[in-house]
Amino acid sequence: MKLNRNVAYVLSASMFLSSCVTPGGEFSNIGPKLSSFFEQPPEIKNITVQEGLKLDVVIPVFDPGIPKNPTEEQNLTEEEKKSIWPELRRAEATKFALMMKRSLESTEAFGAVRVTPDQNSTGDLYVLGKIEESNGEDVEIKIKVVDISGKTWVDTSFDHRVSEQFHTSVRNEGKDPYDPVFEAATKNIVESLKDVKAKELTVLKSITDLRFAASFSESEFSKYLGKKEGLLGPDDFFGFGGNRITLVRMPADNDSKFIKTKAIRVRDQLFVDNLQTHYQKFESKMNESYAVWQEQSLQEAKAAREAEAKATGQAVAGGLLIGLAIVAAVAGARNNNYNYNPGPSIAATLGAAAGGALLANSFRTSDEAKVYRDALSELGQSIDLEIGPQVVEFEKKTIELTGDAAEQFAQWRTFLKEIYLAQATPEKRL
Repeated sequence: MKLNRNVAYVLSASMFLSSCVTPGGEFSNIGPKLSSFFEQPPEIKNITVQEGLKLDVVIPVFDPGIPKNPTEEQNLTEEEKKSIWPELRRAEATKFALMMKRSLESTEAFGAVRVTPDQNSTGDLYVLGKIEESNGEDVEIKIKVVDISGKTWVDTSFDHRVSEQFHTSVRNEGKDPYDPVFEAATKNIVESLKDVKAKELTVLKSITDLRFAASFSESEFSKYLGKKEGLLGPDDFFGFGGNRITLVRMPADNDSKFIKTKAIRVRDQLFVDNLQTHYQKFESKMNESYAVWQEQSLQEAKAAREAEAKATGQAVAGGLLIGLAIVAAVAGARNNNYNYNPGPSIAATLGAAAGGALLANSFRTSDEAKVYRDALSELGQSIDLEIGPQVVEFEKKTIELTGDAAEQFAQWRTFLKEIYLAQATPEKRL
């Protein structure tokens, strides 16, 4: 036993030491920093600090919180699995992104705030959301905010319980019962960014322009960007393998290729702006039914919670009575035939019967709770975002985009790259 304990200590120590280095040999986010971390970065060349800049925000459609594989599903309780209605969660994923957008816009602390199909769009700041819980009564979202350089500003969860009187109060007309959770997240985001200096904002804006340009020609524009090691883990948002993107210098003011990418980016922003209309139409279609679901499911969730509490109390009471009955039966069995006392046996019989009845009732109450949970899930409806085929024109070229929002956006970006390459490559004269 002592030997096994020593082996465990050695294994634990080796695991701890190995965790300090990533498989690629880079140091992780724990332990003392490398000496380069404390060095002052070189002065960025050819950049003019601008005052009053506001960051443009990208909000990808939320992660609906639906298990993606058997491992994720195993981590959920049976109640959590049954409370997830996939179609409803997917609809909520879009609606929650729009609610986050409106909440951020209300602060007037940011530039353009856009909902996008995924995180491949271009922006200065990315607000990534995941639905942890949504049952009409309780809502919880996980929010991670990452800027274009890979720096994480916020990584936390926010939750809210809807008041039982919310839907009956006239003061709440036109409000969503989930609004407070998005207001809390917004307040946290604004607070985290309030002390950002003008120079840092200017650098972020410049990195955004260059990363957009590098998506068309990495060989041409990656030379203006650098990496800062050891600040993020291997699973960071942009997949930099533990690196942050830094700005080395800006292209020359008359760099024709860079000027072209900035013009293309304006067109790209207009395309994403047009997507906002589709998202808003989608939300307007689901609002009425969703409001009914929220109000009804609040009562269902409350009833289910009370039923489960009742079942637990009855099960405990029944278990105690049966326990007392067993003790009484044992006491009666110990008496010999000459001193037999029928009292303990009677107590055992009555106690077992009463306890059995309560346990049976608790099972029935648990079934009722299950019905409540199932009813909550069945209130969801399948509402899919529909975007019809559209023909777009840019630089005297046209393309027909088909599929859902993510597919059309991917086709659009491919189209833009073809436009850039056609103009960046001079035609050969025969």
